[in-house]
Amino acid sequence: KMYVESVFKEKNPDGYTYFYWYSVQGEGGNAVEESESYIDKKHLEYWDECIDMEYKPVDMELEESLVAPAVEKVIKEK
Repeated sequence: KMYVESVFKEKNPDGYTYFYWYSVQGEGGNAVEESESYIDKKHLEYWDECIDMEYKPVDMELEESLVAPAVEKVIKEK
């Protein structure tokens, strides 16, 4: 289950535009590649068209997670 998905856009001086995704997801969900949802299929089409598979992502270490208690409660109840 997707709880939060944020997309950031950067127009770089090198002439390229970069997008960065951040998401908070629950455990045990299905991979988007396995979904039959229309929006997920459109997402994958966009992904295939726009993502440079040769670019190596950077995995960052979480330093602090700041989630409002009311939001955290709802996530835990699901």
